[in-house]
Amino acid sequence: MASIGTDTFFAPLSELNASLKAREFSAEDLARAVSERLQQLGPRYNALALPLHQQAIRQAKEVDKELKRQRYRGPLQGIPYGVKDLLAFAGQPTTWGAKPYAGQVFDYNATVIEMLSAAGAVLAGKLSMVELAGGGGYRFPSASLTGPGLNPWDRTRWSGGSSSGSAAAVAAGLVPFAIGSETSGSIVTPASFCGVTALRPTYGLVSRHGAMALSWTLDKLGPFAHSAEDCGVILQTIAGKDSKDPGSAGKSFYYTPQYARPMKDLRVGYAPADFAEWAEPATRPAFEAAIAVLKASGMQFVETKLPDFPYGAALSTILAGEMGSIFEPLIASGKVDELADKPQIAGLKASLELPAKDYLKAMRLRRLMQDQVGKIFGSVDVLLAPGRAGIASKLDQPLDRGPGGAPPNDPGFRSIIPMGNLAGLPALVLPCGFAENMPIALQVVGVPFSENTLLAIGREFQSHTDWHKRRPPSA
Repeated sequence: MASIGTDTFFAPLSELNASLKAREFSAEDLARAVSERLQQLGPRYNALALPLHQQAIRQAKEVDKELKRQRYRGPLQGIPYGVKDLLAFAGQPTTWGAKPYAGQVFDYNATVIEMLSAAGAVLAGKLSMVELAGGGGYRFPSASLTGPGLNPWDRTRWSGGSSSGSAAAVAAGLVPFAIGSETSGSIVTPASFCGVTALRPTYGLVSRHGAMALSWTLDKLGPFAHSAEDCGVILQTIAGKDSKDPGSAGKSFYYTPQYARPMKDLRVGYAPADFAEWAEPATRPAFEAAIAVLKASGMQFVETKLPDFPYGAALSTILAGEMGSIFEPLIASGKVDELADKPQIAGLKASLELPAKDYLKAMRLRRLMQDQVGKIFGSVDVLLAPGRAGIASKLDQPLDRGPGGAPPNDPGFRSIIPMGNLAGLPALVLPCGFAENMPIALQVVGVPFSENTLLAIGREFQSHTDWHKRRPPSA
């Protein structure tokens, strides 16, 4: 087995692909090294739900045969990865992070896994998550079958939910990339807290067939990686039409950085209050410096306001209605009481009592929101906001505890996560600095199917900064 150093675990996908083609190490060597590291260090962060060592080795050996014949499938060939444990993998447990489903096994693979396998990527393990992807709402990070997600930068802090394992595993160099999901913040939050780059794609761009459903009209799957460039390569592989997903947009995605618009032609909508008032004081210098980098690239910054809608309430109502229908068998059976978080149990039970008229009102309001939000993009190309206003919370801190103090008069883009998810908009998360030795991040949000624009901004920012290359001391 070739010697694989620590730098390899944090290397860009293009570098790993080049090393495999040059036979600096074999796909089997890489799969063994990553699988062993994942099994050894994954439990340190409660990030590993299921190791797939033997399956990874078998797949890697097949890749080596192809490489020997110079049969090249693409930039992910031979590269190990992990998936959030809500994706079905044939013959192996898919627990959805929850005790009632601990023994659940499917006889088919999720479409995303099939697409990655066809590209030659090697599945090394399934990664931890908040139980049922947070359905019903939860109060503490411990709401998971594998325990609270521990942040690689400080294990007394949360790695974020609900894609906790995906973010932590990439941040700690346990896998080169991972797949997570978002219904309302579950890609943006853990990526921001763990200091990794991540992409929430446009609703319907990536098939959800074989993924646990939490909300049929809100769920999305997306990549966690070390750079915007890597996210683009991954998205090109996993995007595409799928007749097995009724919500599929029927579109493919081609990563085309060579056709990116000049940065000076881009107009960035932002709310100064997000960075000067809503952001926690310790984070403000880093946010200011990050904005300065983007302005230096020539982007035009335009002060912008979101249309005045109850985004959070509308999303919660729609989520409750769909979640209640999806998990009705669990709730009716009484097995919902086996979940780890009591507020989550109560929230799931309450979802069955939601009147149909409230759900329908929220859906009608959502249509109005989408129309008004669309008008914003007549004057700007993207929206910019903090990934989160502060750093990762302590493990014993209730997640429903507010920041305290009187809120600023200007709401800024505080509702950008529920707004973006209601409207099905893509978002790119970019690590942009540190506060109290913990990562913070920006999020860039665009119109549907504008992923190439977001990725171009990410590449520009990361070409002038190295926050995405920083490694947790514990890793």
